[in-house]
Amino acid sequence: MTRIAVVDDQELLRDSLSCTLSRAGYTVFSYAGAEVALDSIKKNSFDLVITDLKMPGMDGVELLRELRRAGLDMPVIVMTAFGSVSSAVEAMKLGAYDYIQKPFEADEIELLVSRALQASSLRRENEALKRTANDINNSRKLVGESLIIRQLREQISRIAPSDSTVLIEGESGTGKELIARAIHRQSNRADRPMLCLNCAALSENLLESELFGHEKGAFTGADKLRKGRFELADGGTLLLDEISEIPLTLQAKLLRVLQEKEFERVGSSVTRQIDVRVIATTNRNLQQWVSEGKFREDLYYRLSVLPIYISPLRERREDIPLLADYFLKRIAQREGREPCKLNKAVVKCLTEYNWPGNVRELENLIERAWVLSGGQEITAEMIRSWLTNSQTEGMLKARHGHLMEDMERELILKTLQQYNGHRAKTAQALGIGLRTLGLKLKRWQEEGVTLMAS
Repeated sequence: MTRIAVVDDQELLRDSLSCTLSRAGYTVFSYAGAEVALDSIKKNSFDLVITDLKMPGMDGVELLRELRRAGLDMPVIVMTAFGSVSSAVEAMKLGAYDYIQKPFEADEIELLVSRALQASSLRRENEALKRTANDINNSRKLVGESLIIRQLREQISRIAPSDSTVLIEGESGTGKELIARAIHRQSNRADRPMLCLNCAALSENLLESELFGHEKGAFTGADKLRKGRFELADGGTLLLDEISEIPLTLQAKLLRVLQEKEFERVGSSVTRQIDVRVIATTNRNLQQWVSEGKFREDLYYRLSVLPIYISPLRERREDIPLLADYFLKRIAQREGREPCKLNKAVVKCLTEYNWPGNVRELENLIERAWVLSGGQEITAEMIRSWLTNSQTEGMLKARHGHLMEDMERELILKTLQQYNGHRAKTAQALGIGLRTLGLKLKRWQEEGVTLMAS
């Protein structure tokens, strides 16, 4: 039940206001003076305070000031007589939600109370979401002590303060989004939003609308105005995941935004200025795609002002035990239990495997082992059956000197064959998402690659 404190030295107004708000469904406590109200509010929980400005002894402005000093941040509405607006403005500067002039109608105060409570609820929800997001971001860190990781950390610290675009390249599952978030957190835009968009998940028309927004009536189904990611991320950072999947027709528009810092919503001729730092990620060889005419050369160079390459996990095997231990501790913390230890045999299995799905595959395997072991000791026998080490090594040797994309495709197709076309099992074995697998298979099928029936 919503609790409201009404503070006014005039008994008639105090009783009338209490009656009005009680009929509206609120629980109301009335006080004839600010001192007694302050003492009660400090001891009890209130959702809203409505106070008169002019009262004997402590006035409404001083009451508001004392509430804020006590760390109480509930919304405060001040009531003021005609001619005392300047005092109401002072109260607003101290953090009052709004003021209302006497005399007022019942529906006026009910509407103002409703708005104040809604605003307070939204603020609390936003703060909770920010805390959750910070917890998630802070719990996922760049783990490892290999030379590659140490150099990567140094590179991030140098790149972060700049506003230049960043292109992060690396195989699937290496942690490209993790690097992008680390750059944003260390940048001058850290207190501004960071938005993400998976460019492979949307059709061309939907992608254009997501990027630039659209006006009401711009196309069938556009029943209201919609702001795009560039507009929403103004002042902050926009992460374009799988940038290689943006159609050529949209690449020209993206290039213009990066160069001119301006765009138009779909269906609008109004040019809007924005200040957004763009970070793009890809698991493809974009230079190869440029040579094949699949990606604009000018856009590639505009994106790769500050390039970062994330090495696959097999090239930094000394980080594997550290990552496995980190994932175990994080799972144990989430479950409220003590983390189990990995014996030497398990560590040997993990470090000898080539991890085609990289860090994401390792994380999935550790969580699977934790769940199936009941949080007890994880054995080498348990995880050995999940690792197709010999198959992976044979493929890597067979494809030596060939494109990483070809190696990835062959591994996925052979794993799919191993599981008789079962996509969910294939994705789980590779440590990739089912949607990611589906998109890759669909693209290869369109390119004429023969896939077994699934």
